[in-house]
Amino acid sequence: MTASTLMAAAGRTLIIGSTGFIGRFVAEACLASGRPTYLLVRSGLISPSKSKTIKCLHDKGAIVIHGSINDQELMEKLLRENKIEVVISAVGGASILDQLVLIDAIKASPNVKRFLPSEFGHDIDRANPVEPGLTMYNEKRKVRRCIEEIGIPYTYICCNSIAAWPYHDNTHPADVLPPLDRFQIYGDGSVKAYFVTGTDIGKFTIKTLDDVRTINKSIHFRPPSNYLNINELATLWEGKIRRTLPRVTVTEDDLLAAAKEMRIPESIVASFTHDIFIKGCQINFSIDKPTDVDVSSLYPELPFLTMDECFDEFLKKIVETPKAIEKVAEEAEGEEEEEVIAMKKPRQETFISAIADKKANEEAIPVPPSTRSEALAITA
Repeated sequence: MTASTLMAAAGRTLIIGSTGFIGRFVAEACLASGRPTYLLVRSGLISPSKSKTIKCLHDKGAIVIHGSINDQELMEKLLRENKIEVVISAVGGASILDQLVLIDAIKASPNVKRFLPSEFGHDIDRANPVEPGLTMYNEKRKVRRCIEEIGIPYTYICCNSIAAWPYHDNTHPADVLPPLDRFQIYGDGSVKAYFVTGTDIGKFTIKTLDDVRTINKSIHFRPPSNYLNINELATLWEGKIRRTLPRVTVTEDDLLAAAKEMRIPESIVASFTHDIFIKGCQINFSIDKPTDVDVSSLYPELPFLTMDECFDEFLKKIVETPKAIEKVAEEAEGEEEEEVIAMKKPRQETFISAIADKKANEEAIPVPPSTRSEALAITA
């Protein structure tokens, strides 16, 4: 089979949720590929960070359209008038079921040739997290079944974990740099998982859009170079910072208790962490169904960024951090002494939140925007 038979002409692509963590990388990859890229953005006030993301994507050539996927009539009009051929959804957890309206709009738009629903995580038909994560997965399963029943051509992106240190009690691991004081080891730390950077998620997602081999398939991201357990991640990070850190065990009961607290999104992250590092939801099945495809088998010539390279980037941010903290401390005149001391504590949670609160030196430590709904989409 030749490349010409595999690839069709690049079509106009609409991305919904482009201001979220995953959506931003998908939008950037779409623009870099040369595809006509449209972004659906809600009308009304949005946060400064989202405005900045939209402006950046617009400056790179994206066409911004205002509207909501809840408005079926408007979506049909947008899809038809802009001749959209591919729709990619990266909406957050709170908006998962809103995609049912979008599906009806796509059904009424014969020009749409492919739909990628908001997945970008585990294979939801094989993973089975405890609550509250299970509720989100059931909603995603409902979207899948609706797509399949209607007969819309689809591609499910099952990219597994984000390449970062997996914090179970944070909205998303990419929001916080790896530990400098101690490691939290889940269980005995031996259960492995696959880790993929945001740039690679975007790159490979866009690569699948015009490939006939990915129609009505689940595309699995399983890079051998990033197949690691928590103990191996800890050793890798210790090599980067040239320090040995204590390791504290977070038991299965600890994770289940955190999940039962029903603090959103932290409890959802805890339920997924339990599913990944205790139950092994990424590795306890074979991708041998006719609808399963390993993305590396499709594009063997394209490498993944390794966790080693990813940790190098985190190390650069660590090096830059003291400058950011010093600036924050200088601007904290009149604050309580203990608050200034807290901003200098080594844990990343403390100094990143302090810097964000003071709105100082944002370029030194880029923290992706993370609203409730975005956090749910990211961690799924």
